Amino acid sequence: MTKVIFFLFLSFFNVVALMAQAPVPVKPRILISTDIGGTDPDDNQSMAHFLMYSNLFETEGLVSSPSYGTGNVSEILRMIDLYEKDLPKLKKHAKGFPSPAYLRSISKQGRLGAAPYCGYTTPTEGSDWIIKCARRKSKQPLWVLVWGGLDDLAQALHDAPDIQDKIRIYWIGGPNKKWSTNSYAYIVENFPNLWFIENNASYRGFIANYKQMDEFNGKYYDTFINGAGHLGKDFKNYLNGNTKLGDTPSLLYMMDGDPNDPTKESWGGSFVKFTHSPQIVFDRPTTAQDTVQIYSIMEFRVKGPKVNIPSDSICMVMTINKQTWGGFYLGDGIYAVRHATYALGTMPYTIVSDIPGFPQQQGEITIENVWPGRTRATDYKLGRNWFTDKSDEDLFDKNLHGFKTVSKWRIDAMTDWGKRWSWLKD
Repeated sequence: MTKVIFFLFLSFFNVVALMAQAPVPVKPRILISTDIGGTDPDDNQSMAHFLMYSNLFETEGLVSSPSYGTGNVSEILRMIDLYEKDLPKLKKHAKGFPSPAYLRSISKQGRLGAAPYCGYTTPTEGSDWIIKCARRKSKQPLWVLVWGGLDDLAQALHDAPDIQDKIRIYWIGGPNKKWSTNSYAYIVENFPNLWFIENNASYRGFIANYKQMDEFNGKYYDTFINGAGHLGKDFKNYLNGNTKLGDTPSLLYMMDGDPNDPTKESWGGSFVKFTHSPQIVFDRPTTAQDTVQIYSIMEFRVKGPKVNIPSDSICMVMTINKQTWGGFYLGDGIYAVRHATYALGTMPYTIVSDIPGFPQQQGEITIENVWPGRTRATDYKLGRNWFTDKSDEDLFDKNLHGFKTVSKWRIDAMTDWGKRWSWLKD
């Protein structure tokens, strides 16, 4: 009998150990900044996820912030139109869904394109809306969930520094970091005391393995989504229905666990504090022996002719890893271009300009799978509330930091979403 009780206790303990905390007890205030409609279709998938769970949030803004590509607020509005058609079925199963008219009223256009070297330019409808929402009186902070670049957030902070104590950020970084290196650099240098989750890799634990043909990977669409309303029909247009959903962990983080403690378990991952954000500045051509940490901000400076050009105009181009990045004139004959990457290995690059007398450069740089890694004098110093992916190797998968802090909950989250898709089949 004693052995049976002990066995049941262990079984119960193991089940509890595999559970995330619990549903978030209050509706969190959220604002989503997204590059939906751009080059990556997973923002549409995550927007469908948000709309189907929108009864769980106090949503205050939907901002189109495409640092790169052709994203536009019109794509947010198109998704709301689909939601409006499916809303009667959703409301049969749960209360509290926002009206389509309300969602349209809080959908705003942000900056089109990346910010220049200084990290900001002029206010946008989106950045102004971030400020307005952040300044509302509330006992809760405003959670800004960033699915793309940080340009509108940087602009809002520049125009209204007082909001830094009123907002909390969950950013899907990684590839989005390279699209908004300048706005990231501005934020981390000038607002190190922000409450900020920098998720550069953990989110990828939620992306399906399309070649694995089971109900939670390659067959998720056929199992759960096919025939499920207007949102389900539209879902097929993105990656042929394969579930990438790279931005969804930011929503899951607000749905499960304790958002106020990123170190605890959550469907959206668990994170660790870090005290320095790597920045490496080179004032010479580099070689393969020069190493930098993955996700770090690399700044390449070139001494060239003194010219009289606007500081926010691209005047040089760096080509690396088959992509080009614009650089800027800092004055006194100094030119600079920033880059961040989530690719590993040794990469050749060139830096060229049409300015007469500009010394064209070529070199190589080696990216190591270390984050945040060793410190340098040029690093950005962080405050007490900056969090990032866990670096324990036992949490790696596919060489990705913190991958398993999200992937361990993926089936639970996708099963729950499957129930909501079934609502649209009634």
